[in-house]
Amino acid sequence: MSEGATQCVILAGGVAQRLGAHAGDLPKTLVPVAGRPFADHQLTWLAEQGVTEVVYCIGYRGDQIREYVGDGARWGLSVKYVDEGSDLRGTGGALRLAHDEGALAESFAVLYGDSYLQLDLPRVYALFRASGRPALMTVLRNEGRWDRSNADFDGVLVMRYSKGERDFSWIDYGLSILAREVVARIPKDEPADLADLFAQLSREGQLAGFEVGERFYEIGSLQGLAELERFLTSD
Repeated sequence: MSEGATQCVILAGGVAQRLGAHAGDLPKTLVPVAGRPFADHQLTWLAEQGVTEVVYCIGYRGDQIREYVGDGARWGLSVKYVDEGSDLRGTGGALRLAHDEGALAESFAVLYGDSYLQLDLPRVYALFRASGRPALMTVLRNEGRWDRSNADFDGVLVMRYSKGERDFSWIDYGLSILAREVVARIPKDEPADLADLFAQLSREGQLAGFEVGERFYEIGSLQGLAELERFLTSD
């Protein structure tokens, strides 16, 4: 991926609460899907998209992720870890910890550890560079289909982003591109939600958007897990 987002941060520290007993003693990203740990599907896709380096933000049962993924060599990736331990900081806090530990590239993709996506990552990164903004969010016209819509998009910028408000038509697709500098806005050494940073950037006109046409999949719920299983085994 020439001049592309060669680094991707995977936020994989959370507890698999909605999966309940189905996850057993596994962290969410290692739950089997179509006969393989979910992380295998995700890392295979990232390697195909030209990513060369992955930063795993881990916490809950992170030792199992380290053991399975290792240094990433089997996927042709270089993998390093930022470990929250048992003191979970949320998606924003985990990213701020990665920043403070010097793990982040000048710009990077960030992906949730339970998201399976269909997009062209080099195109997303090219639009990020062309936008002149410090952040870009991929968005899908949702109209409440897959989950509660949380964004307004005018074709160029995400004009509003909020998990709490209603009457939106778009939804965060699950992958964003960030400049390292904006991560310093996240509070240090305390729990924080990455959504708060996106909301702030949208209010400032600093959050570019990239429209995706294909639906996303996620394994954070039993329904989502079943839908992805059907998708992956339908060919």
